[in-house]
Amino acid sequence: MPFERYTVPVSGRSDAAIDDELIRLHVELAAEYDLREVAHRFGESDFTFLSVLDSYALLDRISPEEFLKDEQMPYWAEIWPAAVTLSRQIMERKELAGKSVLELGAGVGMASIAAAKSGASVLCTDYSTEALKFVAYNAMRNRVALDTARLDWRLVKGSEKFDAVIAADVLYERVNLLPIVTAIDALLAPGGAAYIADPRRRLAEQFLELVHENGFEISETRMFDAEGDQTVAVTIYKLQRGTA
Repeated sequence: MPFERYTVPVSGRSDAAIDDELIRLHVELAAEYDLREVAHRFGESDFTFLSVLDSYALLDRISPEEFLKDEQMPYWAEIWPAAVTLSRQIMERKELAGKSVLELGAGVGMASIAAAKSGASVLCTDYSTEALKFVAYNAMRNRVALDTARLDWRLVKGSEKFDAVIAADVLYERVNLLPIVTAIDALLAPGGAAYIADPRRRLAEQFLELVHENGFEISETRMFDAEGDQTVAVTIYKLQRGTA
């Protein structure tokens, strides 16, 4: 069964029409969240991203019943340093140009938007439908075309495959590690590669063990990114199926 996609309405629309839609969406989001806007430069391109000012304020919205059901925290609402690093590499290396790309746990969509800007055909996914509203806004704000879809990485179904799977800072809970490996295995086309950016959490070692056990070869790029007055160390793991 194919993904239930929503195509962000950018292609074929005038700048004025896009701006009108952005104003409408911004009003809608501002009525529900305290917002912040940040600017980044990746490669030779400038980007602007909208996110939630204080993700911890969203904790009050989660009922005990909802938490017991899913244990879902509003991690989607922040832009994490690993997403910045992954986005920068995507724009600078252009490895994803012309490829089909799916992002897992996209949050507000930074890496997906960088991939689309670099010339990839992108399906941006997150478990949170709230996150996908921000993805739509940010894609239009940066004038890139992409599709969005809700995806639970614990329950990946269907036969659609992608040349690349990308994700940033998703290795934060042990219970997620095997589902993420299984999702990558299910989604990746033959000859494809997954790019997982992580701020060198301890859980990454366990993730890599699972990746290796599932027949993937691993290479890594160690990078550093400035976050305010701090330097954040991020590793991007490239996963490809073994040839043996």
